[in-house]
Amino acid sequence: MDFTDQTAVVTGAASGIGRAIALSLAGNGAAVIAADRDLAGAERTAAGHEAITARYLDLTSDESIRVARDEIGSAGGLVSILVNAAGWDEPGPFMATGEDFWQRVVDINFLGHVRVSHAFLEPMIAAGRGGKIVNIASDAGRVGSSGETVYAGAKGGVIAFTKSLAREVARHRINVNCVCPGPTDTPLFMTLAPELREALIKSIPFRRVAAPEEIADAVQFFASDMARYITGQVLSVSGGLTMAG
Repeated sequence: MDFTDQTAVVTGAASGIGRAIALSLAGNGAAVIAADRDLAGAERTAAGHEAITARYLDLTSDESIRVARDEIGSAGGLVSILVNAAGWDEPGPFMATGEDFWQRVVDINFLGHVRVSHAFLEPMIAAGRGGKIVNIASDAGRVGSSGETVYAGAKGGVIAFTKSLAREVARHRINVNCVCPGPTDTPLFMTLAPELREALIKSIPFRRVAAPEEIADAVQFFASDMARYITGQVLSVSGGLTMAG
């Protein structure tokens, strides 16, 4: 796949899946803005890669998002690929959680996608050149996940948001699709109890979790011209753990 002369913004690019996506797009020719609230982590992603620029971005702040968008535009970068990969959770029983936790989960995992998409769609539509948006949800949002109830609800919202937005912006030749990872070797996965990690691995037909690069491969497909007639779709990358249509 060739993304030469394209500019991509990847949120959550400081680690895990977001980092793998930023590196894969840059490796195939894109100029990538690795955006994250963890600026030091984003800078580590960008280190040694001339095609990657680290940028601070707080998904919970409209001002932070607008500033980033305007500065990217002022630097001459018309964003044609937007990947909403940022996410956060602390797994645990639903009845042990409360309002502050719920709000943070929704703010980052759902409203973050909404805010960033709204901001970057404005210049994308105005330019009239089309574009690609890829949202990272989760199979938790498709089939549920014990211990991740509010997170699953937020990711389910991302799936519905993807489909509805795809309908609205298709007239502008902007494709909007969604990748739903299953268990993946990320910092979040490593916060799970060892016995839960082992149980998850045993339940996956391939008997292993995904590498972040394998999620990035699916994102590259949706961001490429190979997916030019695909929009509003949800792709599970779970090693066969979830096979619901």
